[in-house]
Amino acid sequence: MKSATTVEPEGMIARIMLAFLATAGLFYVNIMPAIVSGLIDSLGFSRADAGLVASFNIYGAAIGALGAVFIISRGNWKPLAMALLFGLMAFDGISMWVTDPLTMKLVRGFHGILGGTLVGVAFAVIARVSLVHKTFGYLLFVQFGLGGLGVMFLPPLAPVYGTSALFLSLIAFSAVSLIMLFLLPAYRVEDVPKPTIGGEVRWRPLCAALLSVFLFQAANMGLYAYIIDLGKSYGLTLEFISPTLGISAWAGLVGAWLVIVFSTRFGRTYPLFIATTLTLLATIALHYSASQSVFWAANVLVGITWAFCIAYLLGICAEFDKEGKMAALGGFASKTGLASGPLASALVLSSGEYTVLINVAAIALAGCLFICLYPTRLLDKLDKTVQDGVS
Repeated sequence: MKSATTVEPEGMIARIMLAFLATAGLFYVNIMPAIVSGLIDSLGFSRADAGLVASFNIYGAAIGALGAVFIISRGNWKPLAMALLFGLMAFDGISMWVTDPLTMKLVRGFHGILGGTLVGVAFAVIARVSLVHKTFGYLLFVQFGLGGLGVMFLPPLAPVYGTSALFLSLIAFSAVSLIMLFLLPAYRVEDVPKPTIGGEVRWRPLCAALLSVFLFQAANMGLYAYIIDLGKSYGLTLEFISPTLGISAWAGLVGAWLVIVFSTRFGRTYPLFIATTLTLLATIALHYSASQSVFWAANVLVGITWAFCIAYLLGICAEFDKEGKMAALGGFASKTGLASGPLASALVLSSGEYTVLINVAAIALAGCLFICLYPTRLLDKLDKTVQDGVS
């Protein structure tokens, strides 16, 4: 149902605005290399402290995303989203003045709780829109497009203007998302169709999907948070690394676009299997980062496949119900993975080298590759049954 002051509920503009809303709660993840590098270079944080700031921020988001599972079906979601956006801007403003590692961890942890709740709410609303994979494709399109700008232009600003430049960019994004919020429809639960999977939630395939999301995000973020320092350790310069990361993030637009075009036209199993395999191969290639061409190619390929795979994985979680609770639970698994990656990296780097970290990430991706086959094949089979029944 569309009012005179809102956009078409199933239209492209609405999907883009929902993508901005979901991105606002976690946009710092898309510029995480810039934040980690800025904390090390501008504030003198150690590698471990900088990585733990990232982990606190995203673990807070995981707590918020889990809380969203229990509150999303209660009342109107739009006033809650508005309050959360104001809270995010407040904590980003406070972060501009913090110079102590422990205080920064606490502030970013509370920021993460608000951001994770917002993402959980947004994911639940996205689950109420038809062609959920397509909407997640728009989400990744926004994240990787703007994230590319962030990792390209923000790292050089941090040594000059300090971390304030990083947190101001987050405040600006939240402000834009707040304006868009007023134009979105209500998306009431009672107005949406029944879920694809039907009946009671099937917990075994859902848990497999959630574990796949966790492993995929942990493996990728564990490397991505330190990718600037990783490149430097192999002798690459910041002047080469920053544009490379910007291009790789923009390459993610290709992955997001492919999700929008494909949706479930070719099912879920084969696209995910191929894309996750490519992610694994690109990760292993980081062992040869001393070569600029290898570092460039590996990051660009991961940019494409990261956007592609996570859109499908989150879409799979969302298809287990249309109230939005399972989509919010998928958000919780995603945030937990994103937080665990930098934490594991901080522990590995305290006693090892980037070679060990790359191997750990590759093992996690291999686990994701095999575990995700169960829920994807189940949903593909159900789709085929529905199509045969209709025909």
